[in-house]
Amino acid sequence: MDSYNKKNFSSDQDIKWCPGCGNYSILKQVQTILPEIGFPKEKIVFVSGIGCSSRFPYYMDTFGLHGIHGRAPALATGIKLANPDLNVWIITGDGDGLSIGGNHLIHLLRRNLDVNILLFNNEIYGLTKGQHSPTSKLGFKTKSSPLGTIDNPFNPLSLVLGAGASFIARTTDRDPKHLREMLLRAQEHRGTSFLEIYQNCNVFNDGVFENFTEKSKKVNQTLYLKQGELMRFGSKKQYGIRLDGIYPKVISLQESSYSFSDIWTHDENDRTKAEILTRFFGTPGYEKFPRPFGVFYKEERPTYDMLFHDQISLAQKNHPMSLDILLSGDLHCKI
Repeated sequence: MDSYNKKNFSSDQDIKWCPGCGNYSILKQVQTILPEIGFPKEKIVFVSGIGCSSRFPYYMDTFGLHGIHGRAPALATGIKLANPDLNVWIITGDGDGLSIGGNHLIHLLRRNLDVNILLFNNEIYGLTKGQHSPTSKLGFKTKSSPLGTIDNPFNPLSLVLGAGASFIARTTDRDPKHLREMLLRAQEHRGTSFLEIYQNCNVFNDGVFENFTEKSKKVNQTLYLKQGELMRFGSKKQYGIRLDGIYPKVISLQESSYSFSDIWTHDENDRTKAEILTRFFGTPGYEKFPRPFGVFYKEERPTYDMLFHDQISLAQKNHPMSLDILLSGDLHCKI
């Protein structure tokens, strides 16, 4: 296989995102990690729906398909089942993936097709000029909700975990190093990987995630998850998360009543504890908890594309028949 670098995955198309858009950072990191994953360019496919994020395939010098609104999971399923040796990426946004495409998304997750999903979440509809999306905060004033939205927002990671996702993680466009790490972790996973990326829309929702991206604010409001490590945060790692049964609590190590042994150790393989972590979302009762970033949960289980082709092979072995018999409808003589 040829030796690749970032330029080999950059197309000659003019990038038509707004200057300063967080999508540029995501594009750069994806183009940077692809030379490392071991797939030739002709085996890599990017599939998208509709939205600012969904222009992504144009800017990749790989195969790609810009589909219709919300249907990227359906298109990617067909591509992967017809060509199981392809490396398939789905690019979507909080509107495309969680609104019109929500039903397609949850079924892809429960089936565990071996694809990577990157959901760009900016909590706004950017392409259609600033309407509230399924992740916009309650009361958020937009062009389509001038008095404030009355819809409760989706908690994306809680949603996908409930749908049976076998890999879920979160990162941000403003942390290239962590973004790169999460992209590689998602790619390494065999099954459906779901990576939520907090992405800044500097035109219609600028600074929506500044509590988790600005240096002066994020130190006490972000929790970076690492397998086998204590859940600590703060400027001096002076705070930790303690579990009291199934109920989390923020504790301070500066208090004499607590020690390192009281702090929760992260385990990516624990689904129950991953569900607890997804609640750290500003939901009632969890407003004071830091926002987690990293891999929440992963599990190894058979992929849909593997089971699909195994089933076909078994059917062909047990019920061999010709195309003429299938077309004639004379199936009883062979079954």
